Amino acid sequence: MLSRERPAALATVQAETIYTGSTMDQPPSTRRISRKRIVLAILALFLLPVAARAALYAYEGGPRSWREADWSSTGSLPAAEAHLGARVLVMTGQTGGWKGTVAVHSWVVFKRENARSWTRYDVVGWGNPVRQNGWAPDGRWYGNNPTVLADVTGPEAARLIPKIEETVKAYQYGHAGDYRIWPGPNSNTFVATVLRAVPELGVTMPPNAVGRDYRPAPYLGLTDSGTGVEASLWGLIGLKLGWVEGVEVNVLGLVAGLDIRHPAVKLPGFGRIGLDAGVATAATAK
Repeated sequence: MLSRERPAALATVQAETIYTGSTMDQPPSTRRISRKRIVLAILALFLLPVAARAALYAYEGGPRSWREADWSSTGSLPAAEAHLGARVLVMTGQTGGWKGTVAVHSWVVFKRENARSWTRYDVVGWGNPVRQNGWAPDGRWYGNNPTVLADVTGPEAARLIPKIEETVKAYQYGHAGDYRIWPGPNSNTFVATVLRAVPELGVTMPPNAVGRDYRPAPYLGLTDSGTGVEASLWGLIGLKLGWVEGVEVNVLGLVAGLDIRHPAVKLPGFGRIGLDAGVATAATAK
């Protein structure tokens, strides 16, 4: 009996020894636990911030519909006649309703040298998506004051404006029915298209600009700013690594990551949290 039990015991010891190496050498149960932890960590990273942002939104009690919201000018931009030089701005504002817990709306504003009015371009989800001067250039969005991502003035702005106008005219999702709130193309897809055409702006959209990474096909190449590399599957799953973009992981349109240039974390729902990134100006956009 003893001679028969020894080989079985030896085999058990050998099997346990084999499973002490790499992850692939671990028992199946251990590998399942490791995968489960990874999945839980990803869910926590992407879903907990969204849940926290939703709770904060419910507590703040903002406008629940566009009729209740304030769309008026903030007065942050001067009258066009008072600013003779050319100027280009990229702006973004928290959107409304429960969509506002995870997303912002973005638009582009410019004026030519000596122009007597500002020009604003947005994309919206009803009728013809591309709208010109539908709102004040510095207007609130769903009652929320806009954030300026880029502000370029003078000769550099004058040089960029024709490129912006050409991009707007050639925007491939500018027909009725093209707009799609998720994963895109939406307002953030539109502005991202402008940034790709004008990388001199040297700016990246906030991580909660859902739809900014949408592409009609899988993509592997340079980031929008041209300072890094990006891999993306239709904007649903993606990875970015760049000087302007930092490190970003996209899961179903929700983005988490790190800002390297201006140290900060990027979280779904909350966007960028950290040192003030400032505004891209003519000096930094070159």
